[in-house]
Amino acid sequence: MSILIRIGSGAGFSGDRLEPALILAEKGNLDYLVLECLAERTIALAQKRKKENSSLGYDPLLEKRMELLLPALLQNGVRLITNMGAANPVGGAQKVVEIARRLGLSVKVAAVTGDDVLAFLDTDAPATETGKPLNSHGRVLSANAYLGVEAILPALEKEADIILTGRVADPSLFLAPMIHHFGWSADDTDLLARGTIIGHLLECGGQIAGGYYADPGKKEVPNLANLGFPYAEIKADGSAIITKIPDTGGVINLMTAKEQLLYEVINPHEYITPDVIADFTSARLREVGPDQVEVTGGKGKERPKTLKVSVGYHAGFIGEGEISYAGSNALGRAQLAGEIMRKRLEESFDELRIDYIGVSSTHRNTFGEWNKPYEVRLRVAAKADSLGEAAKIGEEVESLYTNGPAGGGGARKYTHEVVGIVSSLIPREEIGVSVVVKESGLVEEKTV
Repeated sequence: MSILIRIGSGAGFSGDRLEPALILAEKGNLDYLVLECLAERTIALAQKRKKENSSLGYDPLLEKRMELLLPALLQNGVRLITNMGAANPVGGAQKVVEIARRLGLSVKVAAVTGDDVLAFLDTDAPATETGKPLNSHGRVLSANAYLGVEAILPALEKEADIILTGRVADPSLFLAPMIHHFGWSADDTDLLARGTIIGHLLECGGQIAGGYYADPGKKEVPNLANLGFPYAEIKADGSAIITKIPDTGGVINLMTAKEQLLYEVINPHEYITPDVIADFTSARLREVGPDQVEVTGGKGKERPKTLKVSVGYHAGFIGEGEISYAGSNALGRAQLAGEIMRKRLEESFDELRIDYIGVSSTHRNTFGEWNKPYEVRLRVAAKADSLGEAAKIGEEVESLYTNGPAGGGGARKYTHEVVGIVSSLIPREEIGVSVVVKESGLVEEKTV
């Protein structure tokens, strides 16, 4: 066992850039590369794709990422862990094998299953957010439990080159290889908390390198067009240095690390994961060099007895329409158009929203800082029970071309189904995890 391992973060969401992961695989001298590509709505949409075609349901960019990364990963001995399996890890593993064979590469892929709990979900159970029964929100489309390291460790023990999971807690993707490499005990909650803190710092890819931190004139970040993604050099005591590849863009410093540490954290004293309840306030961050932040400390408590379940449900349809007004009195004409739309639509749609993009669309208020705009884009949106009803929104906006006010242009219209998300809890003993291994040599392929 080496005294440290290097884990890189090559993606922070499904649509993330591809090339930073390749740079990590080629130049990072990594042991593991993690691609975190799954969000709550992402997996619900993946379940819809799988229902339409049983061979799909894995991440839409899986093929592109694997075609790009496989040669570098295998050549440099970097093992990949990713939740790009989404709603179909086994199908995703099969696709990776097909890509490897096409590239003339030999690969071992492990698919982790067990997070899909729709078949035995109690839809009368209360949603965490509302207290109402899950099935009262709409037709349930998907239910995926957040698994932890105990789902990934068996795949690591099978010495797979590529590990594809479905819904796994984000920090667990990073914690699992630490446990596997260092032999940490599942009862050592402080070590598990330290690994979880490191995983949380890495999980969003370019965010800790300044991507979500940058604010020109206030928080400058160099060369954002070539943002480098982070990796961690981790020791057996759970301490680490977070850094990035030299000559890549971005910056890793105490400020970027602190912002990422608190990202999506409700209670920093008790950050709940399937593996441990971590106290983020007990961590210590210190700059030790250019683009190098040392992470030490961390306390933890016993893992929860239940697992969070992300439940996707059908929440109707959205109809949208947009049109622009520019020049003198642009805002006045846009507001007149908005008033027209309200009068024509408000009796037919309970949830009608009218935005003036560039003026009041994000916060829906100017907060007293008024600048008279030279151009404004009107956006009208509403929820509907059917696709046909939703389409009426865009049709009405488009009609503004000749029905006034003057000077409207660039009209566009959209409709799409809405997938809502709520959550619930499930006893962890109800979850059954399995690992399917697929191997591809140049002439053979087998499933274990």
